[in-house]
Amino acid sequence: MAWFGDKLKGLFGRGKFDEDFWESLEDLLIEADLGAETSFELIDELRKRSKKEKPLNQQDVIRLLGATILSYIKTYELNIKEDDFSIFLFLGVNGAGKTTSIARFARYLQKEKKRNDIVFAAGDTFRAGAIEQIKIHGERLGLRVVAQKSGADPAAVIFDAIESALSRGEKIVCADTAGRFHNRTSLMEELSKIDRIIRKKATDARYIKFLVIDATTGQNAFRQAEAFNQDIGVDAIILTKFDASAKGGILVPICRKLDIPVAFIGTGEKLDDFLPFDSNYYISGLVGE
Repeated sequence: MAWFGDKLKGLFGRGKFDEDFWESLEDLLIEADLGAETSFELIDELRKRSKKEKPLNQQDVIRLLGATILSYIKTYELNIKEDDFSIFLFLGVNGAGKTTSIARFARYLQKEKKRNDIVFAAGDTFRAGAIEQIKIHGERLGLRVVAQKSGADPAAVIFDAIESALSRGEKIVCADTAGRFHNRTSLMEELSKIDRIIRKKATDARYIKFLVIDATTGQNAFRQAEAFNQDIGVDAIILTKFDASAKGGILVPICRKLDIPVAFIGTGEKLDDFLPFDSNYYISGLVGE
C-alpha cells in the first residue's frame, strides 16, 4: 500500500537499523492495524532474525518483514468433494460485505470448481435490502434463492433452504445472516439458534462458518472476530475490501491471537475480484514487497 511503502522509505532514509528505526517500524506496524501486542512480538522476532541474517539494505529488511508476518498467518484450504453436502454460513457485521461475498464465493465455485448445484438462503431477514440483494445475485448467477418476507425467522429460512436442497439434489447451501452488531446479545442468540438448526438438520453435512471482515475497519475487526468466534465459532476468515485504500494488517492478529485461518480475499468491486488467500499478493499489498 502506498502509504505504508512511503513511510517505510522514510525510515530507510535514515541509513541505519538502530533503536530508533525499530521503534519507528513498530509504530508503523501498529498504524497498519497489526495491534500493539502483535507488532511488539513481530519486531522482537524481526530483530532476532536480523542479527542472524544481517540485512544489508531496504529490500532485505522488507523481505524479512514479509516472511515474519506470513509466519503468523494461517490459511484455510477449501476442499469440496462432488458428493459432499456442504453448508456455508456467512457471518459478519452489517457493511462488511457478507451478501456480496456469498455471490463472489458462488461465482468462484462456478468458475473454478465447475459447480452449479448451489442454493442461496436469504437468512438476513432483518434488512429487507439484504433479501433483495441476494435475490439479484441469484438471478445474475442463475442460482436458486430461498427467501421469506422481511422479519421472518432466519433459522426457518435456512432450515427450508437445507431441506429443499436435499430434496432437489443441490449440494451446496450458502446462507446469509444478519449483522446488527450494536445489539450483540440478540444477534448472537439468533445465530446460536441457526447454528443448532443446521447441526440438527444436516448431521452428515460439511458445515463451514465464514466470518467476513472488512479490511478497512482496523481494530474493530479484531473485536468482531473475537466475539463471533467466542459465541458461535469461526472456521475461516474472508477479508474484503483489500485494495489501495485498505491497510489489512488486522488479519495478522486475528490469525495469530485467535487461531483463525484466512480462506479468501476480496480485492475489488466486481464478482470476480475474489480469490483464495494468496500470501504473495497480501504481503505485496501490505508492505510493498
